[in-house]
Amino acid sequence: MSTSKEKISILGAGESGVGAALLAAKEGYDVFVSDRAAIRDKYKAELEQYGIPYEEGRHTEKRIGQAAEVIKSPGIPDQTELVQILRAAGKAVISEIEFAARFTDALLIGITGTNGKTTTTQLTSHLLREGGPSVGMAGNVGNSFARLLAEEAPRERYVLELSSFQLDGIEQFRPHIAMLLNITPDHLDRYKYKFENYVAAKFRIVRNQKMDDLFLFNGDDEHIGNYLKKLEPVPQLIALTKRSIEGELLKVDHQSFDLSHTALKGRHNAMNALFAITTARLLGVRDEKIQEALKTFVNVPHRLERVAEIAGVTYYNDSKATNIDSAYYALEAMQRPVIWIAGGQDKGNDYAALLPLAREKVKAIVCLGLDNEKIKGVFKDAVDIIKETSSAAEAVQTAAGLAKAGEVVLLSPACASFDLFQNYEDRGEQFKKAVNSLEV
Repeated sequence: MSTSKEKISILGAGESGVGAALLAAKEGYDVFVSDRAAIRDKYKAELEQYGIPYEEGRHTEKRIGQAAEVIKSPGIPDQTELVQILRAAGKAVISEIEFAARFTDALLIGITGTNGKTTTTQLTSHLLREGGPSVGMAGNVGNSFARLLAEEAPRERYVLELSSFQLDGIEQFRPHIAMLLNITPDHLDRYKYKFENYVAAKFRIVRNQKMDDLFLFNGDDEHIGNYLKKLEPVPQLIALTKRSIEGELLKVDHQSFDLSHTALKGRHNAMNALFAITTARLLGVRDEKIQEALKTFVNVPHRLERVAEIAGVTYYNDSKATNIDSAYYALEAMQRPVIWIAGGQDKGNDYAALLPLAREKVKAIVCLGLDNEKIKGVFKDAVDIIKETSSAAEAVQTAAGLAKAGEVVLLSPACASFDLFQNYEDRGEQFKKAVNSLEV
């Protein structure tokens, strides 16, 4: 407990920032929250309930700078002028994950990677809950880590989904088990369009690990392998590879796990399951409990989510596919001709990797974004039909008009959502609503 009323300023009043504010107030800090945008009503109500001062629509630099330490929401880039000013003044600017970890002695499992983080986080949590000890899940999925520590009874283990943005703000944070699922180009606009900067951000997950900690990584990923050569890692290394995957069977230390009756479809989900199963076994969950739990796992919304079949056309919501690699796996999983709804806020994407699948599987592309010129330019010689739309409803109506019975309409944007939507969840929900409105 802080007894000196040390001042803490928090930039951003979303889930991460408000969670940090609640924990800081609980621990006796003098907290001030600042958000340059308007604060959502539910978060404003929480701040007022606990008497936490805040401002919205501006950043008052002088008041923020009075704090000994500043907690920055992950959506605020390090290059932001205010962050640069604070650091130049000698202020520590950290992430909510870094701050929250100070207030627990629980075993921490950190999961990062370009794709599959949410599924792997939720599946790992699900398997561990079947094994008995109390488990909390937080980070880049659901509630913030700080909120869990502020509002709930202590857990023995926490499973944390960690984005590169969250890892950018860690200094002492140490996961006892770290997972690095894969690395492919993403968020390059945030990393000066240098892939090596993004790779280095992902590897921050191991920076504070000790000799008795574990680092599970994708042994097939050349970017991970190349970066490992530059390091002298302290933790114990466990490489997981696709050699353990035989169709819908996973082999872990001569033990087989069957995915055929689970929601985990596609080789990307088999790899996610391999990480989760290996971790559960390392932590003592029995094999039969793991197999039972695999069958009861429900996959995350907006990730290859089957929405409906209408007039013989199946509609899939894969709004969470905000980068090239995610869209690749979605297209790869489709076994019927695809009307592909794609586009949004480009993050420095190179669509060339999708051209072979587009030629093989895509009948038409329905663009959903404010600026579709890049997509049209890349795919004009690979796909005969390319239409432009500017809303989820228009995209669905257009796709439905192009699709025939036995075909698939797939929303898998390969882009961020912020040009037309609040976030990928909003995009996915609007897509589902538009699909369901087709049924008459």
